[in-house]
Amino acid sequence: MTNRVKIAILISGRGSNMAALLYAAKAETCPFEIALVASNNPQAPGLELAAAEGIATYAHSHKQLSREDHDQIMQGAIVAAEADYVVLAGYMRILSDDFVRRWNDRMLNIHPSLLPKYKGLGTYQRALDAGDSHAGCSVHLVTPELDDGPVLAQTKVAIMPGDTAETLADRVLIAEHQLYPDALAQYVTRQSDPDWILEQVRNRALMLEETYERPSFGTPGWRVGTEKTGKYFAYFSRRHFGETGTSVFVKTSGLDEQNALLEAEPDLYFSPKFYGKSGWIAIRLDTGETDWDHVESWLRKSWSMVAPKRLTKLMDIAAEF
Repeated sequence: MTNRVKIAILISGRGSNMAALLYAAKAETCPFEIALVASNNPQAPGLELAAAEGIATYAHSHKQLSREDHDQIMQGAIVAAEADYVVLAGYMRILSDDFVRRWNDRMLNIHPSLLPKYKGLGTYQRALDAGDSHAGCSVHLVTPELDDGPVLAQTKVAIMPGDTAETLADRVLIAEHQLYPDALAQYVTRQSDPDWILEQVRNRALMLEETYERPSFGTPGWRVGTEKTGKYFAYFSRRHFGETGTSVFVKTSGLDEQNALLEAEPDLYFSPKFYGKSGWIAIRLDTGETDWDHVESWLRKSWSMVAPKRLTKLMDIAAEF
């Protein structure tokens, strides 16, 4: 598979989840490749395995270093490897806020509980002590607060009679090895998933004043104004209207602006078959590199062209302050 995203994996020990990711990446259909395995422990057994499999490795002890200084060193190694995402796999270090912010929405972790239950350590015994019917594991995005980022995927693991923390941990680890590669693959390809793309457009469209969603010819559309007098300012196309690919249609100021956009960035814009003659433009959303701030700006611009004057006046007044 071409154009795989590059992953840097941080470990502190044997790296069993790292190994699961490494071997998953050997499949031709896998959307990611392992660019680096790095550790705060130069003796971590996982480094030897990664090197044996031809993966670049890096290690630097955190001892006698501040958290920020050590994170900066690790950041340098990750950047040098040209990684697109950071994946924590048994990395036993709390990361600095600055490091986490640098990798906002691009750093994942796996935790051995069904979050939000049992953040931190001792998760297996805590599940047993609580009398839970299931334990499990969760893949989540990393945020400054420990084990608190949005959960991307989970697997439940039944607690069996006579389980100890050790026997339960063994089964949860099997579930982790299955869950992590799949969740990572889905996350790094999300920007090509039409359902995920639609949700991004929907959230941004409905943030605008007095907007609501109404289907048009079988595809989502967004209007501003009342149910009777509202006007469309955006349509979502997933191979609708005779088009290919996934895109959002928005209004331009007219054919001159439309033509200028088509000439300047033909890989980003195209003229929709049924709406192009009215000055609408289509913005491609399935390239995997969508600038969502740009899309949000276009939605607001298109909204302002058809919104009632009382709304645009309020917006103009607010812009002055």
